[in-house]
Amino acid sequence: MVSVAVTLGRSAPPAGAAPVSSCDTRLSSDPFTLDAMPGLPAPAPEYGPGASDVDTAPPTTPVQEQIPARYRRMADDEVHERITAAKAALGSAVVVLGHHYQRDEVIAHADVTGDSFLLARRSLERPEAKYVVFCGVHFMAETADLLTRPDQAVVLPNLAAGCSMADMADLDAVEDCWAQLEQALGRPLDVPGEDGLVEVVPVTYMNSSAAIKAFCGEHGGIVCTSSNATAVLEWAFARGRRVLFVPDQHLGRNTAKAMGVPADLMPLWDPRKPMGGNSAQALVDSRVLLWRGWCSVHQRFTTAQIDAARAADPSVEVVVHPECPQAVVDAADRAGSTEFIIRAVEAAPAGASLAIGTEINLVRRLADAHPDKTITCLDPVICPCSTMYRIHPGYLAWVLESLVEREAALAAGAPESELGPVVNRVAVDDAVAAAGRTALERMLSVVP
Repeated sequence: MVSVAVTLGRSAPPAGAAPVSSCDTRLSSDPFTLDAMPGLPAPAPEYGPGASDVDTAPPTTPVQEQIPARYRRMADDEVHERITAAKAALGSAVVVLGHHYQRDEVIAHADVTGDSFLLARRSLERPEAKYVVFCGVHFMAETADLLTRPDQAVVLPNLAAGCSMADMADLDAVEDCWAQLEQALGRPLDVPGEDGLVEVVPVTYMNSSAAIKAFCGEHGGIVCTSSNATAVLEWAFARGRRVLFVPDQHLGRNTAKAMGVPADLMPLWDPRKPMGGNSAQALVDSRVLLWRGWCSVHQRFTTAQIDAARAADPSVEVVVHPECPQAVVDAADRAGSTEFIIRAVEAAPAGASLAIGTEINLVRRLADAHPDKTITCLDPVICPCSTMYRIHPGYLAWVLESLVEREAALAAGAPESELGPVVNRVAVDDAVAAAGRTALERMLSVVP
């Protein structure tokens, strides 16, 4: 990664402020160039600005076709004016959801902000909305599609906005893992034994594809979020001898460790190696099998950064996300989900100093909202979520104006069958959706 001076989410840094460094020079370049790359039969090898060398897009990753040239040339002020006008024209027919990691220019137009599952749930509270425009990444739009009605269309402004962590666990690799575990353990994994327990309960983090959620639904498994992972693991342990935790090894390890599971009973499953790189005995003895996956943003946080923050300000409180490596979570004062971090900042007294280990757009927004507190990001080399960063306001203007045109045609009497598909609609296949909903419903039954 290359460190350069660049400003994220703002047209210019505040007067007198030091330049902000980024992990990739391309964050400051044309935001539309990397999404559609002519001549490439498959997605570009990197997810885009800020991606690390290992954040590669699999062949199944959606590719965003180039948006009309007028949006690529449009001035910022015009983009925001057109977004505002399109939302006004659509009225209650549209709801715009903005994930906490989105840039400020996008959040400014969101009707609801939150983490991925909160936003998907909030879409259910807008039954009048024909269109749910999800400013996040692909798995989030899929989850919203699982939870919304069939007559509601979920739209992702930029189809190239994926999630490198989610794509580290594709269906073929997980199914192969399941088959190897059955061979190693010598029996079907999801059939209860005489004691009523199954051999393995699959648990997938919300940051996974609909196909992986469906796999869990079909095999007696469940979905979790960073805020309810403990309750979900308790549910799984009550039903099985061990858990296969996909795809974030850090959330799985940190949660299980806090529940008392020893490190030697949490082998790492590397899908590129036979038996995940483990001995058969290690799999038999295991309590939690951790998939080799991670968030490229949270993986960057280190204990050295925590040491530096405390050296600079001994009163600082360090709060990190549980997607961070175990050593970082252990060294922090507190760890919790995105919503937990927000509440921790809100509850801190005036004058408090907090160093936050999570995505920079959220940290900056918290700092702006709480000027009476000193709020900094642990990582001095700013790395926004490179795929979230693909939701440029130009894409939001494009999809909203496309919806305005569609509604105008319908109002004029045009048959919907002649209008073609809704632009950038994310729709999960019915067969996959049914099993995916099962896994989500199990989570909701554990943690309403």
